[in-house]
Amino acid sequence: MPDLLIELFSEEIPARMQAQASADLKKLVTDGLVEAGLTYAAAAAFATPRRLTLSVEDLTAESRSQREERKGPKVGAPDKALEGFLRGVGLTVDQLETREDKKGAFYVAMIDRPGRTAADIVAEVLERTIRTFPWPKSMRWGSGSLRWVRPLHSILCILVGDDGAEVVPLDVDGLKSGNTTRGHRFMGPEAFSVTSFDDYEAKLKRAKVMLRPDERADAIWQDATSQAFATGLEVVEDRGLLAEVAGLVEWPVVLMGRIDETFLDLPPEVLQTSMKEHQKFFSVRNPKTGRIERFVTVANIETADDGATILNGNQRVLSARLSDAKFFWDNDLRVAQAGMGPWLDGLAAVTFHNKLGSQRDRIDRIAALAREIAPVVGADSDQAFEAAQIAKADLRSEMVGEFPELQGLMGRYYAEAAGRDAAVAAAAEEHWKPMGPSDAVPTAPVSVAVALADKLDTLTGFWAIDEKPTGSKDPFALRRAALGVIRLVLENDLQLPMGGTFEEKPWAPSLLSFFHDRLKVYLKDQGIRHDVIDACIAMPNNDDLTLLVKRARALQATLDTDDGENLIQGFKRANNILTQAEDKDGVEYSFGADIKFAEDQAEKDLFTALDTAEEQIAPAMRDEDFSAAMAAMAALRQPIDRFFTDVQVNAESQILRRNRLNLLSRIRTICLSVADLTRIEG
Repeated sequence: MPDLLIELFSEEIPARMQAQASADLKKLVTDGLVEAGLTYAAAAAFATPRRLTLSVEDLTAESRSQREERKGPKVGAPDKALEGFLRGVGLTVDQLETREDKKGAFYVAMIDRPGRTAADIVAEVLERTIRTFPWPKSMRWGSGSLRWVRPLHSILCILVGDDGAEVVPLDVDGLKSGNTTRGHRFMGPEAFSVTSFDDYEAKLKRAKVMLRPDERADAIWQDATSQAFATGLEVVEDRGLLAEVAGLVEWPVVLMGRIDETFLDLPPEVLQTSMKEHQKFFSVRNPKTGRIERFVTVANIETADDGATILNGNQRVLSARLSDAKFFWDNDLRVAQAGMGPWLDGLAAVTFHNKLGSQRDRIDRIAALAREIAPVVGADSDQAFEAAQIAKADLRSEMVGEFPELQGLMGRYYAEAAGRDAAVAAAAEEHWKPMGPSDAVPTAPVSVAVALADKLDTLTGFWAIDEKPTGSKDPFALRRAALGVIRLVLENDLQLPMGGTFEEKPWAPSLLSFFHDRLKVYLKDQGIRHDVIDACIAMPNNDDLTLLVKRARALQATLDTDDGENLIQGFKRANNILTQAEDKDGVEYSFGADIKFAEDQAEKDLFTALDTAEEQIAPAMRDEDFSAAMAAMAALRQPIDRFFTDVQVNAESQILRRNRLNLLSRIRTICLSVADLTRIEG
């Protein structure tokens, strides 16, 4: 069984496209091979800036021959129908079989399809893959019609068997396949032939190309951290940057340079962002001071001067970039220390939404709402109001204009420079959070108040103008805002009824339903079933998300026990019998169950158990001790089971029947006081 090696060699592939491109190459080729009748043991794809590579192990040498049966027209059908069928199957009428079913005789064609060699199938699949490759952006060059991300220079395609390597013949717009490739553009540009994947990878390494992206990333990180450690510093970890830089070089050469003293007092995040965005440099930090003092760059070539010339050039470019950052920082500090007036005035000229006013209008709404929320979250009302007033001022700063990802963080620096209280300054940074499911949730009271006010204003505003998410479209990130509110409330254990926030607006039920939908998504990842949440949403005070979740978690824990699961079955049986009787009799059996009419011991025991449950559940629900209430409800499991085993509800005596139906009504009433168990599935 041969191995397959494919390499598509081109000009530089953008780093951001390489991982997806290697995955696409693997999927398109292997799926095509399998569809054509070949199997394989393993496949792996790799990418460097100039090549996509696929290795397939133990490919079957040829596809199996197949015999296909195809049903044709009825015997005696019009000649044109028969002629069309014969053309489709490539046979003559005397080669057809006739069979019969209940509708009569019909023709059948038996088509033999011989197996095909792996080389023929690979050539067909690879040509189709190259011509239809799903690049996000592609180009044409020269006079050909082929499109590729960058000009494609060569195609390596070989099948490696026991008797050696065989080139798979292929011609795509004049590019003929072969068994040769090239190494590093400068350090190994000569062509060389390969005979297997191991031979290919080894020769690439001798030609100064590391084929595997993870190997390049590991080499960069290990060399960078070693150089930093030798000077008493540490590299700031950035996995995204590491993956990107590993996609920019075929032979990583790590160099560490110094940052000019002039820029060392800039906030470390400014240095880190500027170097990452503009130069793809790693930041090197002094662990004692937290300052960024050096940088790491990764070259793609070894030089006689050990990278000195490269470092000098990089340091000159870096100084120019950091001069801009320092200019922004100095100007912004002057505005901040003067009270941020120009920034706040400038926000009045920035439209938030044409139906919701300017950013300044929005800030005023958020500040008023933050003042209201503050007592609920344990924050000082005046501080919450003050923090909300300046929280978005940094959007008008020059630094955030250059680096939007620093919004909030720069707000904290500027608030501190203006002499604001630490809690107010922290809220300027944290009120944006959480930005996503993995982002931390603020816990400082002032930050929580402003963060909630910010997100609630967004949601209520867009609901008021009827701009809601539809399907997969959510241009104003309202789902993220709702999830942010949910996490802020739950992770800070806040009791903040949404109804009070919405002020009984006509759109309030719709927005509350939206919160409930987002809550289901959030709790699903925590193992809480959607029907459990529905059972709790149906209860009073469902706008208090913390109470709602506590009830749902308690109910889920109860249902995970044998008693809880069986209780649901007993409740549903009681509810079904009761509902059918009420429909039949046209009356509601909701009161009047009396133990003096109980004849069976199981019946008397159920009366006692229901009395005990009521005594325990009512105070537990008042104290919001849902676990205790659920436990008391689950304790009804055995008395209910025995009752249905030993007692006939629909007795001949109407007095007994009515009393027992009223007893079932007590089961329903007690259970429904804890959660709407009718919504539990199964």
